[in-house]
Amino acid sequence: MAHDHHHDHHHDGHSHGHEELERPWQAVRTEAVESLLADLGIIDPARVDEIVRYYEEKVGPKTGARVVAKAWTDPEFKARLLANGLEACAELGIGGPETEYLHVVENTPEVHNVIVCTLCSCYPWTVLGLPPAWYKSSAYRSRMVREPRRLLAEMGLPLQDDVRIQVWDSVSEIRYLVLPERPAGTDGLTEEQLIEIVSRDSMIGVAKLPVQDQGSQS
Repeated sequence: MAHDHHHDHHHDGHSHGHEELERPWQAVRTEAVESLLADLGIIDPARVDEIVRYYEEKVGPKTGARVVAKAWTDPEFKARLLANGLEACAELGIGGPETEYLHVVENTPEVHNVIVCTLCSCYPWTVLGLPPAWYKSSAYRSRMVREPRRLLAEMGLPLQDDVRIQVWDSVSEIRYLVLPERPAGTDGLTEEQLIEIVSRDSMIGVAKLPVQDQGSQS
């Protein structure tokens, strides 16, 4: 379900800074449990790191970046992706339980989409990898619905008042992926080069991709 926001009301009281999104209590507890299990010899930290790298590099944001780059360079694929994200991703051999009912939403100069899960941390792991700690934090989950424009600005993405913000609430039945705007200066880049400039945060909707210097890509 999407929530539209043109202007956000300001609230009195404490304003939660971006730093609060970095270290939710779940992350601290997980690290403590991992350390304890490692001390007891129950788990191997190296194996845990290997699993994390797998999700970050094999199943992670690079997979989503492939989808984005393909949509930027193939208008027919883009149309299929926006119509049915799951089927379009399957064309690239991408799929799995976390991409069931995948819905892709496109950013434009007039509309900015951002993803949140207000209940827990529903997230398309197969295309974006492990969710960042701030995505699971209570501050992000509550404030992105209540005051998205202010929170995005605090996270380094100020948006003009005439840009409509759509907040999409992920649930167990559906996951969302943001198709970011293709940045200026990328007309001459290959699909593989485009993959390298797509960030995880741009596919969540909390960042925009910067204008590219084509000379640096040659």
